[in-house]
Amino acid sequence: MPSSSSFSKYRKELISFLQQESPQGIDDQILQEMLSTVARLRDTEVELIDLKILGTVLKELRYAFSVFQKYRGIPKVAVFGSARVPKTHIDYQLAQEFGRQIVKKGWMVITGGANGIMEAAMRGAGADKSFGLNILLPFEQEANPIIRGNKKLMNFKYFFTRKLMFLKESDATVLFPGGFGTLDEGFESLTLVQTGKAKPRPLLFLDHPASAYWNSLQEFFRNHLAAGGMINKEDLTLIAHFQNAAAAANYIAQFYSNYHSSRFFEDRYLIRLRRPVTDRQLVQLDLDFKDILAGGKFERFTDIKKDDEQETALTRIIFSFDKYHYDRLHQLIETLNRC
Repeated sequence: MPSSSSFSKYRKELISFLQQESPQGIDDQILQEMLSTVARLRDTEVELIDLKILGTVLKELRYAFSVFQKYRGIPKVAVFGSARVPKTHIDYQLAQEFGRQIVKKGWMVITGGANGIMEAAMRGAGADKSFGLNILLPFEQEANPIIRGNKKLMNFKYFFTRKLMFLKESDATVLFPGGFGTLDEGFESLTLVQTGKAKPRPLLFLDHPASAYWNSLQEFFRNHLAAGGMINKEDLTLIAHFQNAAAAANYIAQFYSNYHSSRFFEDRYLIRLRRPVTDRQLVQLDLDFKDILAGGKFERFTDIKKDDEQETALTRIIFSFDKYHYDRLHQLIETLNRC
């Protein structure tokens, strides 16, 4: 094993080499910080299992990033639901129809790549418009025939890296009836949006008209979570419930009809829009959404060079957000879509 001094020299040489060879667009400072972090493991008492976890996570994420890279300009919806639903089930048919409908809107679908609802959504969307994020389980969860052998099928050892990719690479979340896994993914997305750890997005429950699956869960939310003060009553507005595939697809597309994207900019919140906003509309926003203003008012943001999204055709507004009412932020976006 090399000494600490020789390893330190190797570390510096490796960092210098990779900085010189890094492709255009790679941030050398970030790369250096990553490599330095990895190199410091040499001088830290870390168990072998910890190193294996870090190594696997890095490999899985690097590969997944490379697969999604060329599709970043295309909106995607993450679809969750039971893997045990047979092809004859009405939920399977509904998921298949949703896949067809959302692709017509110019979207792609991301599922876990297994059977049931996942297969149905991919069958409706088609293999070319589908991504599969398969989880490697002890009993070998096999990929469905729609995505099997496709270059857009990725296999993950850990649920947490898989969850990260679902949320990072998608722009909407749709939940069909399912088991623990479906509810786990749904609550993950809902919690992150509710707390502002994920950007605003459409969150949909979708089942057939005769189903009581989502209605019963929403009743539990109202009667126990909201009524008990465990969540704000308005948090329930973050979820939309549909029992028609076309209506669900329309809702998702409508959410991005004017709204493009958003992010925190220093201590304020910046929203990008596809259409210009008038002075009158800004004044109305001040009146209608004064409850989420931490101070000041809604203003145009014109210094595009300071924004990480350089698209000049987009209109930008900025305001001091209270960083609490994410349900109202969702309603603000819906209001802007009507402008």
